[in-house]
Amino acid sequence: MAAKNLLVILSDEHQPRALSCAGHPVARTPNLDALARRGTRFSAAYTPSPICVPARAALATGRTLAAMGRYFDNADPYDGAVPSWHHAVRDAGHTVVSIGKLHFRGLPGDDHGFSEERLAMHVVDGKGDLLALIRDETAPPRKGAAKLAAMAGPGESDYTRYDRDIASEAQVWLREEAPRQDRPWCLFVSLVTPHFPLIAPPEHYYATEPERLALPKLYAPEERPRHPFLADYARTIPYDAAVRDEATVRRMLAGYYGLVAFMDEQVGRILDCLEQTGLSLSTRVLYASDHGDNVGARGLWGKSTMYEESVGVPMILAGHGVPPRTVVATPVSLLDVFPTVLDTLGIAAEAPAGTASLVSVARGARPQREVIAEYHAAGSRQAAFMLRDARWKYIRYVDYPPQLFDLDSDSEELVDLGESPAHASLRAGFEARLVAALGADPAEIDARAKARQAATLAAEGGREAVMARGDLPYSPPPGARPAWS
Repeated sequence: MAAKNLLVILSDEHQPRALSCAGHPVARTPNLDALARRGTRFSAAYTPSPICVPARAALATGRTLAAMGRYFDNADPYDGAVPSWHHAVRDAGHTVVSIGKLHFRGLPGDDHGFSEERLAMHVVDGKGDLLALIRDETAPPRKGAAKLAAMAGPGESDYTRYDRDIASEAQVWLREEAPRQDRPWCLFVSLVTPHFPLIAPPEHYYATEPERLALPKLYAPEERPRHPFLADYARTIPYDAAVRDEATVRRMLAGYYGLVAFMDEQVGRILDCLEQTGLSLSTRVLYASDHGDNVGARGLWGKSTMYEESVGVPMILAGHGVPPRTVVATPVSLLDVFPTVLDTLGIAAEAPAGTASLVSVARGARPQREVIAEYHAAGSRQAAFMLRDARWKYIRYVDYPPQLFDLDSDSEELVDLGESPAHASLRAGFEARLVAALGADPAEIDARAKARQAATLAAEGGREAVMARGDLPYSPPPGARPAWS
């Protein structure tokens, strides 16, 4: 039977290596492992921007931030102004429903393109993280960063409760609404874990055996790479400054990997329902995350960098026509979700330039692809851009030294060739390719983003007014109150 429906499951801040099917020694992901066995796992999948709001805007539209000229940071949420794949599906007469976190603007009158939004989480007040607009040397350290360490441990949070509700609502929709559809449908289920707070249900937290967890790679201060972009990030978002000892590190790790297991459990509930209802034969399933998490590597927590742990995402596609038990190393991106949706539902609309259906990539198409990512948000004084091809990762900053990694021989990114004389011509080639892919010089795009941010900052009353509003470490789910710092 040919697939006609698509179930997209998105998690939040799940780093690509935190899968047991990818060989991780701690992560427990039996349901995602089972999905990978019956489908294809993309081992070089990336987010268009390693932070929530821009990543989700790019996922929706299939376009880079540079191409759109907006949605650069967590104070610039998607408002429906740029057409999304949700619009394309609905306009073609199909039902497309979202359940869970969207992190769009969400103001009255906004049309994000869905037929229906259930349990939607949008940015606070339709404005989001206004502190992200302050990107120069006056940017204050984020007070909420200390909560990452302080809150880590066993228990329940608004986020774990929210994800249980999302998984339950997805099951209700599959049982009650899916059978009523007379055309191919798309269900977008967006979970919020393993995003911090790093509070994991006890059964998952203690299963990691916190006291036995190894410290993250390059965690010791003398081992950490020295780069001005990382220094800017650490000054503004000082996550690691609140980590007092190794016991705290292990508590944070146990919280993160416990949440990965919890999230996988919710995925399992949804996939079991798909099987029980008989929909699995006619429904492709796509799993991914909006971005990754550094999880302590190099002394970094959260996202916002171009290292694999942060800019990489897990991605698995299964269902009719998708090769089973397959791992594909061709670079792919969340931008490729747009044509994948059209392909699966049989919609003739045109996908954005440069994207490719993950179904065709899984079958071996375009093995020499390259993907890009960019970052213009909190903790950065200047933009960061990444170009990744089959072997190399090139990272370009506006004025700071570039970085270059040979991922074939250095998958852990331990040897930075960004200033190696022997690789100068290679970097020059990557620079030309990056400019061509972006459609402009990186400095020009950086200037555009900062101009838009300055205009928004002025409209919100300026620096002092934004600072007086406070710091919000993470967005509250529907019904919860913001916990300002």
